[in-house]
Amino acid sequence: MIGKLTGRIDSVGDDFVILDVGGVGYLVHCSERTLGSLPAMGGTVALAIETHVREDQIRLFGFFSGAEREWFRLLQTVQGVGAKVALAVLSVLKPADLAAAIAMRDKASITRAPGVGPKVAERIVTELKDKALPAAGIDPLAARLSGAVEDGRAPRAVADAVSALVNLGWGEAAATAAVAAAVREAGDKADAATLIRLSLKDLAPS
Repeated sequence: MIGKLTGRIDSVGDDFVILDVGGVGYLVHCSERTLGSLPAMGGTVALAIETHVREDQIRLFGFFSGAEREWFRLLQTVQGVGAKVALAVLSVLKPADLAAAIAMRDKASITRAPGVGPKVAERIVTELKDKALPAAGIDPLAARLSGAVEDGRAPRAVADAVSALVNLGWGEAAATAAVAAAVREAGDKADAATLIRLSLKDLAPS
């Protein structure tokens, strides 16, 4: 199996790059994000490679980091997600951002990827949440509150505080993280007004 290729960029297509490695051209499929970050034509690049072997073909997929390649693998463990969809997701989200989106159940960010509808996004955040939380470095309380808010299980004060922050223009993931920090500071008996006030302090530009 090929695990890494270092070569000269020979040509670039819509979803692939051809790397000239010692006179042999390897066609390597990449995400739009990876293709957009390649050096100029003729430049040298090193890519981590995932090799897919089928009865009728061998396909190579290239990534700038092992973390991106690992998320490519993880995404394909989800029902309905193949290599094309996994690359589409990685085209719109960096590995760290994808981990954060999954941990915070931010399905809207994931559905930005072409071919990813609400049902597939739901499966991704549900099936990969245990893998995403350690990678995202997100407060576990924030992740729990995010799921509770979405499912209607959050305490009324928490739900109202998150709703108020979203109405003020913050994204749901950022709002939930700020409210989680407020709950940690003020306690789980704090009212919505207190949580909003503390959250706004946390969200204010430094």
